[in-house]
Amino acid sequence: MQVRPLLSPQILKEITNRKELVMISKSTFDIMRAMAEEQPRQRRRNADEEHRLQCACVQWFRAQHPKYRHNLFAVPNGGRRDKVTGAKLKAEGVLAGVADLILLKSNASHGALLIEMKTGSGKQSEVQGRWQRAIEKDGYKYVLCRSLEDFMREINAYLKDVQG
Repeated sequence: MQVRPLLSPQILKEITNRKELVMISKSTFDIMRAMAEEQPRQRRRNADEEHRLQCACVQWFRAQHPKYRHNLFAVPNGGRRDKVTGAKLKAEGVLAGVADLILLKSNASHGALLIEMKTGSGKQSEVQGRWQRAIEKDGYKYVLCRSLEDFMREINAYLKDVQG
């Protein structure tokens, strides 16, 4: 079980500058400081990195291809939700494993481009792999991008075959 920090690093810093600190024993304070300064879990770090990567990709796309800016959109499938919200979203049609970004523009070979964003060390989940296989079987193009360069290459190659 992972212990969550009781105090944020900012609050802890404010406390250390006050005289009330003498009321907290040294060992308790050391424990609190260690908890506050603890690095986030790997999954959280990867999620933040993936978020920044996806934002950079969307920003680049909208600058480079303004004509198609309305065709690229994110699918907000990730994130933590309570059970009630999760049940509502599932009833509304949310599917596990769907790609992070969809370019809803057909080219000469495919009806749309589905883009899964991953960090360098990120792994595709089993359900994402199943969704990829199903969507490719239906004739759509699915790509996994681990960098802005990957994204740029895949987008440019895909849009090169767009008619008109």
